Amino acid sequence: MMRTKVLYIEDEPFLGRIVKESLESRDFEVTMLDNGSTAIQVLHKIRPDICVLDIMLPYRDGYSIAKEIRQLNLSLPIIFVTAKIQTEDLLKGFNTGGNDYLRKPFSMEELIVRIQNLLQLTNQKKVFFDQGVFKIGEYEFNSLRYELRLGNAERKLSHREATLLLLLLENKNGTTNRKDILMKLWGDDSFFNSRNLDVYITKLRDYLKDDSSIEIITIKGIGYHFAVG
Repeated sequence: MMRTKVLYIEDEPFLGRIVKESLESRDFEVTMLDNGSTAIQVLHKIRPDICVLDIMLPYRDGYSIAKEIRQLNLSLPIIFVTAKIQTEDLLKGFNTGGNDYLRKPFSMEELIVRIQNLLQLTNQKKVFFDQGVFKIGEYEFNSLRYELRLGNAERKLSHREATLLLLLLENKNGTTNRKDILMKLWGDDSFFNSRNLDVYITKLRDYLKDDSSIEIITIKGIGYHFAVG
């Protein structure tokens, strides 16, 4: 059985060694770098299944690495591990392509659970993603390119916006549970992430407003009904 390949970039030697050895003891294959200068070259060489990135790195930070990774591969899971805890740091991490965000200090069990959850979600969505282009009322949504088109007008979506739209689309004309969305997009249903979800729902409503047959209806205490006429 093929081992899961992890590209791990961490500039703290002690923490890096602990994480690498812990993951390897659980049968992960780990390639570790202590700076961001060669991240993309190594990515091409080893073709990892998931990336775990610190943000504050020598030569090149985790944000810019994630942004380039996302341009090369839309579906490769990325987890940030960092001591940065400001709201703007989290939002920047998600907007540059991160799938999850783990604050230092963290337990190895939590990191492993988040890795496994992201890999499972990626595999579950692969068939759905592979369809590529979807019709949503008058809109055309390209899930591989993160593009939403209406006539000649085209909008680029962030990774998180596109993923949220896909989750709603999976239950078109049905209801998607709010907690399920939170767990799949952020890995927990904290108050902070719940408020983030409200912002993203508002954005999607705005993006889809030019087709009156489309509604994202809030079902209080449950989730969202994605109605497409």
